[in-house]
Parts: sequence; C-alpha cells; structure tokens
Amino acid sequence: MPIVVRLDIMLAERKVKSKDLAEYVGITEANLSLLKQGKVKGVRFDTLQRICEYLDCQPADLLVSKPDGESNR
Repeated sequence: MPIVVRLDIMLAERKVKSKDLAEYVGITEANLSLLKQGKVKGVRFDTLQRICEYLDCQPADLLVSKPDGESNR
C-alpha cells in the first residue's frame, strides 16, 4: 500500500503558504515542495511534528495509506 502525502490539501484548506510553513518548520521551500509531491523516502518526526503544530492537524491528516491501484487523492 503506497503512502499518499496530503500536505498540499491541508495547506489549501488552512489557507497557508508553503513559504510560511517552510520557515516555521525550518526547512527549505524546495524540500517542502518535494514532501508535498511525495518524492521523499522519509520525514523526520520532529519535522512532521512542526508541520502538524503549524497546521493544527494530526499526522493522519497528512499521510494516508491507499490500496494499490487507487487514486492518489
């Protein structure tokens, strides 16, 4: 089962700019973009925690497990 990153959806729902989130978390906008696209192999728990703090959400709101063959969203 692939893990789908829903960070872009949470940013839109919260009306948050990637630049502001990246600054708060302490990562580059480029790395945040890679995370949003699901092109990373892992994410540090402290990074995930900071993202969740800023967006007032839970990790499960950002990372969803989808059965093989199911749509990415």
